[in-house]
Amino acid sequence: MEDFGGRLASVWSELRPTTRGLVERALQTPTAAPAPARNTNTANAPYDARADHELSRLLAALDERALERDASLEVEKENQLRHMADTCAAVLQEKTRSAEVFAQLVRRADGQRDYARIDALADALTGFAPSEICELARSQDVVVRALANEALAQFPTSVLIGLLSDPVDSEIARDALRRQAQDYGSEEARQIVNALAQVDASNDDF
Repeated sequence: MEDFGGRLASVWSELRPTTRGLVERALQTPTAAPAPARNTNTANAPYDARADHELSRLLAALDERALERDASLEVEKENQLRHMADTCAAVLQEKTRSAEVFAQLVRRADGQRDYARIDALADALTGFAPSEICELARSQDVVVRALANEALAQFPTSVLIGLLSDPVDSEIARDALRRQAQDYGSEEARQIVNALAQVDASNDDF
């Protein structure tokens, strides 16, 4: 990492051995797939929020370094840098359950016009908690927001009903229920949407 500058070397040195090992193992594993899908074992594995944060910082440092115009960096080193950044992003994609990190990955893929990776990220949302997806649905980023809204519309109606009592996520849940009723023809969602409309009307009368 010292070959790529002081900041990147510093971020790498601050990684815990377990986090560093995730990247090193991924770098040693050849893969033709640009965006590995999240498997069941990964989705059920204990979530390491600290590793998420560390890998997110590493990815940001790698991408920042890759964008720098440095004539002293050989073509081979530039290719290595991009490969490490893509590998780090793939590791994060497979393991993250953080709305913030997910948004980072989507913005990165969108900037690269990597639509296959965006599709894979959309699939990865199935491993996220509903509250995290609701946070993404409030994102200022159009692509992030669209992916989150689509994921919520695919959730069981019962899960969305459970979010209605949350003062932060209730409006997002209502929107998802409306979409289930209108776009997907869910009778259960339609009944809930109608009931909510009646409650709102009654409250307005008072």
